[in-house]
Amino acid sequence: MIQIPCFLPAEKVLCSGWTRWSPPSTRSAEVRPGDLAGGGGSAAGPVLTRLSAGAGRIELCAGLVEGGTTPSMGLLQVVKQCVRVPVFVMIRPRGGDFLYSDREVEVMKADIRLAKLHGADGLVFGALTEDGRIDTELCTALLAVCRPLPVTFHRAFDMVHDPLVALETLISLGFERVLTSGCDSSALEGLSLIKRLAEQAKGRIVVVPGGGITERNLQRILEGSTASEFHCSARSARDSGMKFRNPNVAMGASFSAPEYSIKVADVAKVRTLNAIAKNIL
Repeated sequence: MIQIPCFLPAEKVLCSGWTRWSPPSTRSAEVRPGDLAGGGGSAAGPVLTRLSAGAGRIELCAGLVEGGTTPSMGLLQVVKQCVRVPVFVMIRPRGGDFLYSDREVEVMKADIRLAKLHGADGLVFGALTEDGRIDTELCTALLAVCRPLPVTFHRAFDMVHDPLVALETLISLGFERVLTSGCDSSALEGLSLIKRLAEQAKGRIVVVPGGGITERNLQRILEGSTASEFHCSARSARDSGMKFRNPNVAMGASFSAPEYSIKVADVAKVRTLNAIAKNIL
């Protein structure tokens, strides 16, 4: 995922010391990229492409088919070498639910420490109890390991029993942001709840709408939610460079992504989304 303050000029992104520059707007887009391999095989390709489209903050994860999992430290190192923007790292040891075992918690803590060691500028995680509430005990423990870095509670929020109560819990715990589709199939479907959450937050936490946001519905979502940030994929499919292809073998489950289709950043989509957000400020 790449978190991008809108309208950030490419020259401001790529020159040294750009972080001292304040963008003309606080409204920002969070874009979840797919593959980091560029058309020419350069790992920096799509990341820098997004930056030229106005990127300002990266939220980095792997396992996009599973909704995002912890990226490798090798990936984090490469991205940090290629960009001069803050990189927020997803901490999620597996796909599936957000009820974690003691061993998984050990993995999460270790991943947080490694991410910080390798230059993460922020972290993203979520944890729930078996009855669909925020796991305050676990979140408190993980936040202690994360600090002093800023932390976002991810879309585990959309699986909670009572989102209004959960929001207050996140605020009391000290999370800076919460990513949500309004506990629905998409941010557009959950728009009314997103707006209610933003109104309840009153600036105490940033409510970031995400889930199914495209050029076609972004304006409606921003205007309807009064959000200052949003999360979207801005991806398109790129055909694999493989000439020999075995159609009988897949590296994942039968429902996984096509073997020879790679999701990459679409610079045109990022620019379009930025323009839409700018026009409705």
